Amino acid sequence: MEIAAASRALSAQVDALATLWPDRGTTPIAGLRGRLMAGEAAAEALTRPARGSGRTGADVRTGPDTRTGAGCGAGPDRNEPAPAAHRRVPQAPHDLLRAAAEFITLHRTEERLGDPARRLSAVRAEIADTGTYRHTTRELVYGARVAWRNANRCIGRLYWNSLSVRDRRDVRDAGEVAAASADHLREATRDGRIRSLITVFAPDTPDRPGPRIWNEQLVRYAGYARPDGGVTGDPRNAGLTAAARRLGWPGGPGTPFDVLPLVIQDTGGEPRWFALPEDAVLEVELGHPEYAWWHALGLRWHAVPAISNMCLEIGGVCYPAAPFNGWYMGTEIGARNLADTDRYDLLPFIADRLGLDTRTDRSLWKDRALVELNRSVLHSFDRAGVTVTDHHTESRRFLTHLGREEHKGRPVGADWSWIVPPISGSATPVFHRTFDTVERTPAYVHHPEAQERARGAIPL
Repeated sequence: MEIAAASRALSAQVDALATLWPDRGTTPIAGLRGRLMAGEAAAEALTRPARGSGRTGADVRTGPDTRTGAGCGAGPDRNEPAPAAHRRVPQAPHDLLRAAAEFITLHRTEERLGDPARRLSAVRAEIADTGTYRHTTRELVYGARVAWRNANRCIGRLYWNSLSVRDRRDVRDAGEVAAASADHLREATRDGRIRSLITVFAPDTPDRPGPRIWNEQLVRYAGYARPDGGVTGDPRNAGLTAAARRLGWPGGPGTPFDVLPLVIQDTGGEPRWFALPEDAVLEVELGHPEYAWWHALGLRWHAVPAISNMCLEIGGVCYPAAPFNGWYMGTEIGARNLADTDRYDLLPFIADRLGLDTRTDRSLWKDRALVELNRSVLHSFDRAGVTVTDHHTESRRFLTHLGREEHKGRPVGADWSWIVPPISGSATPVFHRTFDTVERTPAYVHHPEAQERARGAIPL
């Protein structure tokens, strides 16, 4: 109630100020290897620009690995904060001031910093002079954390207030962004003790755009299109892989798990590729607690799900390059990345190795193979000493988060289809209740052109 009253009062003040505003307008193994190399989607389809702004078909519940915190890494890994309605940040001075006022009121009220009027007056003067305004460090930290708190698709929001923020708003050059992104991975990894972290680079301004990272995540595996229409590696990344090759990347060894370079575009420049240093990428080799033959399959996955192509929107300001990560929930890897038919599609191969009857779905061979694949992920990460969580634990923790927020009078928005885990849904407590999808700011947002860049669909 306190926040709502302050917001109404400040909104009235903004309306009054608008009447005095000058009109500035808008500112502008052989068997397995064969399956891994076969892929399922043709390269042409993967690189074709998507129609419309929403996800369709098999991609509806995927996206980049985008959760932050336990199980809040990113997309097909189901860690993706909801892209909302592809909002664009306000451009007209009056709209920008209103967005700033709402954010500053929320910040100063929740953190008990006193009357926001003085800060708003300074913001108004800065917008009048430059067409935008700069957040204080404290505002930036608060905004990044609350954007995580507002992420409807993230089950790991219990940890929102522990997000560490690296303020790199001085960085615009593509090479410096690449170097800082590698440092982000090193700092987040900590020899396997994964830390929730965000690095915020320069924002968009009326004078020039901020840098863009094309990759969905800082670490992604290449997908090499083959003449037969198949893909070696991760089919999801075939478009970006082709784009990187056109930019001059020579490609990796050609395995199913070649780490993609970062493709970064700085202010007004052409995109460039940057190889990630080996010491910045921790990977986990996948074995199994029972089957000794599993390790010989050569499966692996990277340890840090750092989403890198979502815009962090705070108070009307867009930070288009703000890579952030938490740690993986096992199902993101075992039930999505390695199992989805448009990704590595390993279930038929695993079922065959397990001796399961794949002639009929009634044998539940998919379910049994899926469980073993997820056991492999949890077992391997634990054995390697790398932070990972499981869907049962995270479901309980999400309800804890729900209770805490409701106790503070803050309704929690959630997308049921993303909160419920992709396996054993009804065995988790989040399955048995409903949620309201409430869009709030600050937020992490997918803009359509960012998704096109991640698909390599924007002409070079």
